[in-house]
Parts: sequence; C-alpha cells; structure tokens
Amino acid sequence: MTQPFPFAAIVGQDEMKTALVLTAIDPKIGGVLVFGDRGTGKSTAVRALAALLPQIDVVEGCPCNSADLRDCPDWTGITKGKMVKRPTPVVDLPLGATEDRVTGALDIERALTKGEKAFEAGLLARANRGYLYIDEANLLEDHIVDLLLDVAQSGENLVEREGLSIRHPARFVLVGSGNPEEGELRPQLLDRFGLSVEVTSPNDIDQRVEVVRRRDAYETQTAPFLKKWRAADTRLRNKILSARDALPGLTTPDETLRDCAALCIELGADGLRGELTLLKAARAHAAFAGQDRVTRDNLRAVAPSALRHRLRRDPLDEAGSTARVAKVVSDVLA
Repeated sequence: MTQPFPFAAIVGQDEMKTALVLTAIDPKIGGVLVFGDRGTGKSTAVRALAALLPQIDVVEGCPCNSADLRDCPDWTGITKGKMVKRPTPVVDLPLGATEDRVTGALDIERALTKGEKAFEAGLLARANRGYLYIDEANLLEDHIVDLLLDVAQSGENLVEREGLSIRHPARFVLVGSGNPEEGELRPQLLDRFGLSVEVTSPNDIDQRVEVVRRRDAYETQTAPFLKKWRAADTRLRNKILSARDALPGLTTPDETLRDCAALCIELGADGLRGELTLLKAARAHAAFAGQDRVTRDNLRAVAPSALRHRLRRDPLDEAGSTARVAKVVSDVLA
C-alpha cells in the first residue's frame, strides 16, 4: 500500500495544517471543517496527519478499535485476545452511504448461513479512536447528518433495528470538506465542528511550482521523497506528543476566560460552544508552542478558526466572517 504524502511536505495551507494539529493534540476540540477550492490538499492533509501520528494499541479482532479487553462490547464475543498496534484509522464516509453502512446492521450472511442473529459493524465503529472524513459534507443527506449529530453528542453509536439492540463507542475526530459554491452546510452540523478553515489555491507562482514539484517527486520517486521528509515528520510527531503530555498542566488565567466570553458576546455567537472551543484550541496552541500558560497571542491565533462559522448571518454586512472575527479580535484584545 502506498504511504500517504508526508504532512511536513505540504506547501502552504498553514491554517488548515494548524487546525488539524490542534485536534491531534486535543480531540475534544471537536473536529475540523475545511471549505475551499478543489485540489487544495484537504484529503491529503487528513491522511498525512493520521499517518504521522503514532500507532494505537487495539484488541486484536475488535471492530471498534478497543484499547482494552474490558472495553470490547459484548456483542463482539471477544473475551480474550492479544493487543496489537494499528495505524490511527481514517474512515471515509461516502455521500451515498446508507444508514446501515454508517451505523451497522444485521449480518445477513451469518443469519442466512448459520441462523444466528449477529451485528455487522459500520463505519462509525471503524472510525472509533481515529478520524471520520466526509468529502463534500455540505451535500450529505439529512438523515445521515442527524445520525452524526447524535453520535457526535454522545460519543456512542446506538442501533435499534431488526431485533437488534447494539451500542458501542464512537469517538472520533470529524473532518469535513466542501466547496461553498455547491451549497451550505446545515447549521446543526456546522456547529458540531470545533474549527473551520478556508483554503484557496495559491496565487504565488513560486508556491504553485513548489506544490507541483513535491507532488511529482512523491509520485515518481516515492522512496527517496519519503525518506527526505521522514525526519521532519518525526519532529512534528514528537512535538504533538509533548503537547499532549503538557496539556493537563497548562495554566489558564481567569483573564483568558473573560477574553473568550467577551469575543463571543461581541460577535453575537449563539450558545456557549464558541467559548469552550476557543478555550480548548487556545490551550492546545499554547501546549504546541511549548508554553506553560495560555496568552492572548494564543487566542488571536485560533479565534478565526474557532469562531468564523458561529456568526449570525447579517445580510447588510458585506464583510466576510473572517474579516468580522479579525476586527472584533483586534478591538477586544487590543
């Protein structure tokens, strides 16, 4: 199997890469929504980050990637087994996927051949402890969106159909991408993404040339290219792991909490999810930078990603959401 493109070798798209790194440090941030042009490296970046992360310990044969034998659901029938290492899972959710394929359903083959009622795990089980990637998330069918909202809220998938009553953990980083010209995302799902970034095709000739050069080298001289970037990816992995370890001991001043609230009030963000996401992202940003406390610089760095998709629409305001966030950040955190 071809190894993914090295994360460190991705040219530009700094906000997208930063958002993905922050969710790798703290998955509780809530995932990333990437809106922008086609062919700007959205899916490449997700797979590259997952490949960059260390392998996870799972119970062999467990369809939910359980980290401990006690965590294996009863319906798996697994009562003993050894621990094995697996790459961090990245599961694609196709636009045309049925509800059965996403949540899991009765194992028809086993029912017909053995007369046994058994559960066949779906995409949500496979994505547990990893990433669930939705390309063209704005075109996702409404009933699938409703399913994802329920699972994203509870961290658990519950299946009640065909005489089955099954539940299993489904905690994953949700990553969605899409082109805003092809339709908007439902507000309920939009709000579930912790961070939102906008990507565009680079306008700088030198940058575009470098993108083409690296991609060509990856496709035509794969082994040397991967070897060249292995050290950079390793340094980034170690930095992410160090940030994870440092996160619990990070100091968060009360002034930071007040800044988060002030930004969200000034922007008119609904609910409190904006403050919580902004705080988590700022903490992850501080940990990644090797700091021992959260500062206003961390808030400035992550505020556009954490808040731009939470603004109320103003038809009389011609400024984009990013510009509105930048202005409020400048005023409040002056």
